[in-house]
Amino acid sequence: MAEISLLDRLEGLDARFEEISTLITDPAVIADQKRYVKLTKEYHDLEKIIGAKKRYSDALGAIEESKALLAGEEDEELRVMAREELEAASAALPEIEEEIKLLLIPADPDDAKNAVVEIRGGTGGDEAALFAGDLFRMYQKYAESKGWQLEVSSFSEGASGGFKEIVFSLTGEGVYGTMKYESGVHRVQRVPATETQGRVHTSAATVAVLPEAEEFDVEIHEGEIKWDTFRSGGAGGQNVNKVESGVRLRYNWKNPNTGVVEEILIECTETRDQPKNKERALSRLRTFIYDKEHQKYLDDIASRRKTMVSTGDRSAKIRTYNYPQGRITDHRINYTIYNLAAFLDGEIQGVIDQLIVAENAEKLKEAEL
Repeated sequence: MAEISLLDRLEGLDARFEEISTLITDPAVIADQKRYVKLTKEYHDLEKIIGAKKRYSDALGAIEESKALLAGEEDEELRVMAREELEAASAALPEIEEEIKLLLIPADPDDAKNAVVEIRGGTGGDEAALFAGDLFRMYQKYAESKGWQLEVSSFSEGASGGFKEIVFSLTGEGVYGTMKYESGVHRVQRVPATETQGRVHTSAATVAVLPEAEEFDVEIHEGEIKWDTFRSGGAGGQNVNKVESGVRLRYNWKNPNTGVVEEILIECTETRDQPKNKERALSRLRTFIYDKEHQKYLDDIASRRKTMVSTGDRSAKIRTYNYPQGRITDHRINYTIYNLAAFLDGEIQGVIDQLIVAENAEKLKEAEL
């Protein structure tokens, strides 16, 4: 009965897939970028489900044929082959079924996007800034292992090193869908370098992961942006303090959720090329506005379904890094491992995989699949 029920859920998908296949080749649809991107995403999602459906149907057919062969065939060699085919198809069926169930869960539309990450030192003063620096290096190493491109947009260094805050973008495949699990408060327990008594201190840093907005996600009236330029400070050679490459934008934006007009101020000093800094500042403006406008949608989801993994609350304490014990504990799924050095060296995929499994399990339960 479960098999019929699952195939019933897939009825009609073939027709929709064919319809979208035709639509994305229509010049009128291609000209409407917002619609074209949405349809292309739906096409790729359906392509995965259609492929899994075919493998599922093939496995069911192989089981039926093998059973029929075993019931009526007397040739022992053919019977051995039929038994092997039956065992292989029967073993594959539950895996394909689970794959289809996960594919049927509505995906977060932002998962395929690039991400903007903001790390800010929280409670703990200089030690919090040093920990924020450790987190940045951890994500830097992780991005390298994933083949993602990382670009720093702005940063403010701590007095003893690290960062009071640092903002950077990550570009690659499925970045936001992976990095969104890192949003929240990260707590560290260790003996600070400035501590003379050897006492363990607790401090924290906040990580916010935002989906990077595309140009058509938000409407910005570029003529209303006020631009200033200034000389970048910090290391960088003779050129850095002589050329006004740093850019600052001011933009008055009416928050649709509150009706209040807010002034948004964004600075970008990442490169010595002023046009590039302007382009990156605009990208951050789009992302900031998109995040604000999208927050109501996230709040609605969070109010309906607060999973242990993604509550939508960026102030929630998600993870503790305990140096004396070499331990990392993710509080959302009560998951503890003892490989702190490797973890801070960018080997965080194992924990993210556990978070994805936990959230998918909750989604499957909610969807009653």
